[in-house]
Amino acid sequence: MSNKKIGVYICHCGGNISDYVDVEKVREAVAGEPGVEVAKTAMFTCSDATQQEMLEDIREKNLDGLVVASCSPKLHLFTFRGVAKRAGLNPYQYTQVNVREQCSWTHTDDPAGATEKAIRLIRAGIARTNLTEPLEPIVVNTVPAVLVVGAGIAGLRAAVGLADLGLSVWLVEKAASPGGWVAGFGKMYPYDRSGSDLISQLTAEVKKRNNITLFTNAELVEKSGSIGDFNVVIRVNGGEEIKANVGAVIVAAGFDAYQPGDGEYGYGTDGVLTLPEFKALVDSSDGRLMYQGREVKDVVYIYCVGSRQPEGEDRTYCSRYCCNAAVHAALTALEKDPGLHQFHLFRDIRTYGKFELLYNQSREMGVRYLKFDENEPPVVEKDAAGKVKVTVKDLLTYSEEVEIRADLVVLVTGMVPRENSGLTDVLKLPVGRDGFFNEIHPKLRPVETVVDGVFICGTCQGPKNSAESVASALAAVTQSASILKKGYVELEPLIAAVNPELCQWCGECAQSCPYTAIGKEQYQGREVAAVNRAVCKGCGGCAPVCPRNAIDLKGYTDAQVRSMIDAFLKETG
Repeated sequence: MSNKKIGVYICHCGGNISDYVDVEKVREAVAGEPGVEVAKTAMFTCSDATQQEMLEDIREKNLDGLVVASCSPKLHLFTFRGVAKRAGLNPYQYTQVNVREQCSWTHTDDPAGATEKAIRLIRAGIARTNLTEPLEPIVVNTVPAVLVVGAGIAGLRAAVGLADLGLSVWLVEKAASPGGWVAGFGKMYPYDRSGSDLISQLTAEVKKRNNITLFTNAELVEKSGSIGDFNVVIRVNGGEEIKANVGAVIVAAGFDAYQPGDGEYGYGTDGVLTLPEFKALVDSSDGRLMYQGREVKDVVYIYCVGSRQPEGEDRTYCSRYCCNAAVHAALTALEKDPGLHQFHLFRDIRTYGKFELLYNQSREMGVRYLKFDENEPPVVEKDAAGKVKVTVKDLLTYSEEVEIRADLVVLVTGMVPRENSGLTDVLKLPVGRDGFFNEIHPKLRPVETVVDGVFICGTCQGPKNSAESVASALAAVTQSASILKKGYVELEPLIAAVNPELCQWCGECAQSCPYTAIGKEQYQGREVAAVNRAVCKGCGGCAPVCPRNAIDLKGYTDAQVRSMIDAFLKETG
């Protein structure tokens, strides 16, 4: 029999659960389980009223275990841990059982089956809680310094923000000078400030701050340690190596522009340029556009070059910024030569937010837009007169075939991930299917990675314009500073633990660990496995490969998992 006194609370979730699960029947079925002292239902267990009721029950009945059967732990894991903590109960003696996503929403066509499944899941949760032990967070002291990788507009802005919060910054740029892509831009929307001026201003701000150290022609080549206390090695000019101690790392490594292959929409033909090449031509022009000594009068833009490819290709994503950039480039060109004729051939126009004003303005100024079917893209070829001929079927005029003879064809190319295999290996950064670095959650944790203490921002995590890049950089500043300014960080104690009496170092666990959290140490004159508590993520991948069963996972021990299986398989009748 269990010595625990457990409180079980089952949620109606306003009908999300109780419409398909007989909540009262579930309560009756689990009320007699070993260790259950309290079994109640509630319309919303997450409500303030029910949380207060839990607090009172824990205190008055001296409960030392808590089971909440409601929705996904992603939503309310920390809510109910907080309830336990406020009541004086160790928060790791609480178990969340998901009977919404895993029962009611999944089995809307089978209420009886959903009810039985809910009973089994809650029994398993009770069994686990009966074997829980109090755990304490792992506390790591933090170093008040940050390494920022990349000194484009996102990296520079992050460095200034961190410095103003009183943190030391090591700013590392691979190129010979800071600024990235923006440093080469002319006027930018919406404030008509040139990119080079913005970068000059940010660089001046960096130089004003004594707590920022900028390295150019430099790269990160080594990292060890864990969140709050990383040791990094920076290689400068391909030779000298500088060591630094930082509490967090922000990656703002930027992007590359898609480079079309020879013959792709005529690329390689005289007069066919990419959007970055055309923008550089426009920005450098003092008056009418000239290309190779010839005046430019007719320009054709072809959209989605290198983006939105069919499933199975490398770049199925939309690069987002390209439509805006192409429309802005067209307007800038018109300012310099109002007589310019411009034709935009598009699959879809995505000038979102304020950029919609640019699109409307361009139409009012005479820019023509023709829509083509993705299965019948424009054809680009040279004509006898030396001009570039573009043939397209315009869906806006019932697929009428249109021929346009142009002085320039501009391929509106998107963003592609920069080749950063060395950086990826050093930081163990996760990469998404699109090749960009991956955040934990695009809405809830948009700049955090699965590597604690390593953050991503700007275009290294996906296509963004400069304003969006700066916004994500400031988000990374906020997240890293919130850890480092406190002076310490608390980590989950649900990690692997080695029994040194059983371990006979073979290295299988270390090879299986994706976070390099397992090394070896001496124990009574022999080598045994040792877990770096600050690096381990509690994935449990090491436990099943151990030939001597010397590794357990705190909070999910073998005994707990077996008890959950046994309870789940118990007859419900």
